[in-house]
Amino acid sequence: MRPSKRALAALGLAAALLAGCADAPAVSVQHSVALVAKSTETEFWLSVFAGARAAAAEYNLKLTVTGPETEEDYEAQNAMVQQAVDDGAEALVFSAIDFTNTAAAIDAAAAAGVKVVAIDSNVDSSAVSTYIGTDNYAAGRMAAQAALDRVEGELRVGIVNYDVSSANGQEREQGAVDLLKESGRARVVRIINTLAEAQHAQADTTAMLQQYPEINVLLAFNEPTSVGAAEAVRQMGLSDTVFLVGFDSNVATIDGLQEGSVDALIVQNPYAMGYLGVESAYRLLTGQGGGMEDVVDTATRIVDRDNMFTMDSQKALFAFEQRSE
Repeated sequence: MRPSKRALAALGLAAALLAGCADAPAVSVQHSVALVAKSTETEFWLSVFAGARAAAAEYNLKLTVTGPETEEDYEAQNAMVQQAVDDGAEALVFSAIDFTNTAAAIDAAAAAGVKVVAIDSNVDSSAVSTYIGTDNYAAGRMAAQAALDRVEGELRVGIVNYDVSSANGQEREQGAVDLLKESGRARVVRIINTLAEAQHAQADTTAMLQQYPEINVLLAFNEPTSVGAAEAVRQMGLSDTVFLVGFDSNVATIDGLQEGSVDALIVQNPYAMGYLGVESAYRLLTGQGGGMEDVVDTATRIVDRDNMFTMDSQKALFAFEQRSE
């Protein structure tokens, strides 16, 4: 008995499906990536983690996220790098607390075969395949320019920076100092390095303003120092006489923009740092790293009271909340 046309069609479909199964590639291995951050507490880092987790989900990566309790504890960060290697991480996305003193841990990880991507703050190691983050020297100049454009007369500047060994903070400071000198109408009165914790930054900023009452501009170079500096200005009643340019955005600094203790913010793109960092790790692990750029500059913008309610500024200020919806 001859098979019907419908039966022949069914047999053909089954054969095609079997052939397709035979040709189908095996399920890809889930690669392991470790993100070792400078901190896990600030809104900046929460936004980095959101971007990193989005990329990990998109590329089917096993992602672990760790960071020390303070942004000064490079020894804890080194131990986390070693733990990531011991736990089988194939790639490391890393933001260095200390440019020099974290280098040996990164070199050791690379020697163990781990691919390395740096984000936010670089490390003194040739093992880094790519750096993804702000052009920190340019961002420092941007902070200085924000003050020069908005304050008339002579600028008498106090700088509130964080750990002296952190590469991104030092690059921001250098950029700001260089432009202030070039302007011909600015004098850096005092530079302080404080802990990257709002309470410490507030106390140290208060002491600086008390010692140097001639200061009429403050530049603060990350989220905790900006929060602390803004609180010092507010509590001392100097909102009308001290112009504050801070970095990054959180509830306190955004409130400060509205009530006057903060005059401008240099807003980075931490979500992109996290996403692109993990995406770059995936590319390295899957043989797609050819042609990868040594440096990827993520977007940075100035937000002040005049533009803070524009759509672009709102997207920059509330990037984490919008991405988390």
